[in-house]
Amino acid sequence: MSSKVVVCGAGFLGSHIARVLACATNPIRNVQIASRSPTKLYQKLSETVPVPERLLPPASVDITKPESLQPVFKDASVVVSLVGIMHGTPQDFEQIQWKGASNVAEAAKAAGAKLIHISAIGTDANSTIPYARTKALGEASALEHCPDATIIRPSIVFGPEDDFFNRFSKLSRYLPFLPVFGGGTASFQPVYVGDIARAIEIVARKDPEIEKIVSGQILEAGGPDILTYREVMETVLKYNNRWRPIISLPFWIGMLQGTVMERLPINLFTVTRAQVEQLKSDNVVTRVNGDAFPFKTLVEKYSGSGPLKSVHEILPQYFH
Repeated sequence: MSSKVVVCGAGFLGSHIARVLACATNPIRNVQIASRSPTKLYQKLSETVPVPERLLPPASVDITKPESLQPVFKDASVVVSLVGIMHGTPQDFEQIQWKGASNVAEAAKAAGAKLIHISAIGTDANSTIPYARTKALGEASALEHCPDATIIRPSIVFGPEDDFFNRFSKLSRYLPFLPVFGGGTASFQPVYVGDIARAIEIVARKDPEIEKIVSGQILEAGGPDILTYREVMETVLKYNNRWRPIISLPFWIGMLQGTVMERLPINLFTVTRAQVEQLKSDNVVTRVNGDAFPFKTLVEKYSGSGPLKSVHEILPQYFH
């Protein structure tokens, strides 16, 4: 007997999650992609999923309009909420990452579905950074509506088509040097997109042992490598076989750049003041010894697919 899982949100992360869920055999799942424009992703996935009939027809939804969610979530056993944006006004962040997340959670509750909510390391309801503040408020809303929800907070997610390592690699084609702000000392713990997808597949299982571990929990997700901002740049250059000097710029220059660039259409060189501000803090797992079951243990114990993937294993596969 199959069950329906709705992946609410498309793009890079959504495509990997949908593929892993559709390929799972215990239990067998039917997967539906729901977003504002899901058709292109659905067509791409249907060509790569071994049993394409497990992909239900895509659904167009608007998370700011609750009435669009309810008919799609009907009969779902699991809803994966990928609500999030990287750019926008403070009002955009509130509408999508807070109120949109709340709408998804409320609709999941009404459908009787398990909610898996994807957030981010560094959430803080008291932050002056709209991204971090609304991520925290979105988490709170998710748990308010669905106390048994599982929250997953990734560090930087990497893999083919990512917008992190790939972006810096593209920048190295055009810039005579790669800039880092404030000495490039902020640390990241990049986590492979396939490992996030593996974790979600595990959490989505109807297994009492797993449900006991993950129900109502926040799991911070980081990979096996911790890299400073400067080391990220060094790693990019190592695997794309280019040489560029890495030059540290003061934060005030980054803030000045952000003041200008955030007013222009989004492009390869876009950086915002909020993103520069975030580079003053580390983006690494901090709850390993807290009350949550470690992400690493969850994936490695229950997936049967080996240890978490390192950037040094995966990057050479898509950097040419």
